[in-house]
Amino acid sequence: MASLGRHIIVEYYNCSSEILNDVVHIEKSMEGAAEDAGATIINSTFHHFSPYGVSGVVVIQESHLAIHTWPEYGYASVDIFTCGDTVNPWVAYQILKEKFEAGHGSAVELLRGEKALLKERDFDIKAMRDEKSSEEGSPIRTRDVWFTERDDKIALSLKHDGKLYDVQSDFQKVEVYKTQAYGNLLTLDGMVMTSEKDEYVYHEMITHIPTLTHPKPKRALVIGGGDGGTARELLRHDSYDEVVMVEIDDKVIEACKEHLPGIASAFDNPKLNLIVDDGIKYVKDAADGSFDIVIVDSTDPVGPAEGLFTVEFYKEVYRILSDDGIMITQSESPRFNSKVFKEIYQVYRSIFGQDQVHCYLAYIPTYPTGMWSFSYSSKGKAHPLKDFNAEESKAFAKKHGLKYYNEGIHQAAFALPSFVAEMIS
Repeated sequence: MASLGRHIIVEYYNCSSEILNDVVHIEKSMEGAAEDAGATIINSTFHHFSPYGVSGVVVIQESHLAIHTWPEYGYASVDIFTCGDTVNPWVAYQILKEKFEAGHGSAVELLRGEKALLKERDFDIKAMRDEKSSEEGSPIRTRDVWFTERDDKIALSLKHDGKLYDVQSDFQKVEVYKTQAYGNLLTLDGMVMTSEKDEYVYHEMITHIPTLTHPKPKRALVIGGGDGGTARELLRHDSYDEVVMVEIDDKVIEACKEHLPGIASAFDNPKLNLIVDDGIKYVKDAADGSFDIVIVDSTDPVGPAEGLFTVEFYKEVYRILSDDGIMITQSESPRFNSKVFKEIYQVYRSIFGQDQVHCYLAYIPTYPTGMWSFSYSSKGKAHPLKDFNAEESKAFAKKHGLKYYNEGIHQAAFALPSFVAEMIS
């Protein structure tokens, strides 16, 4: 060869959008193309971005293959760089065109490292070997596949071993990833909902604080909560005669039953009345004063949950609460979603009263910024601290082996950082 390497710059058009958004399929296709072209793989790293798009690179002993996809356009851009003459990059080009179901592709080849302009040097290769190489100097193969939830300013990336569930429901994209750090992870439209390793923080804090400060709750309503964690925690309390759960998407329930059974463990409890329907419609049709506690366990205010963030909906919740009823909602991250955070507290106080609405915090590693908030809105005399029995709380947490909630956390959660208190003052 008159050059050190061959570089093919590739564009694929009219590809399958579903394939271009499937990080595992793309990883396997890229690795397969590299091997079939005669390359030796050293490492692969791929990221899936929320809501769509994949970036990745396969590092080969002979250089690399890199990709970025635009599923919304059915377009993929690929670089194939090989050194020496043992790898045929055009084999990889043809394989990827087929794997991505491209309508057509184009490519241009460049020769890199003109030998006439280079002079070979001597150096001690053993002195340059690192822990990624064997004693003989050959590479050790590694693999990294990542799910990434991002917006314009921040991102969360989790390494995973593939998808366990991938269904487009009538409402949203429902996926479960097998992550290495947080166990099985549920995402909806590319946003993290819950994971096996940190779900208990959210579910314990959204349920036990209202239940342990209500005089004697008999009937609770959960809007959303399709993973089952909120229902599971509520049903630890013997005082409930019935917990009604209204989830709009049966695919969320199905995914969690199959792949997050520890969270979805209460679906067979006889006290649970599970209804697959629109929670907004259910609340509108419910009788006045029919629930002691209403928990709005919703996603962010997009997609099917958008209607759960309106004045009209919260007025209906107020109506169906009993005289001492309590409404609990997840109220976003004060740092990440400041605008929504401030607005919803204004709405709650306009309905329940200025002194009847309280904010409390918990810390959930897989949620944006880690700091997450909940609202406690009381229709009657119930108060999150004045009516709190620390000994009862301590005994309950110990009896059920709770992992986050205890009597100290209950009280401390309402001690807000100054910037949070100022936002909703």
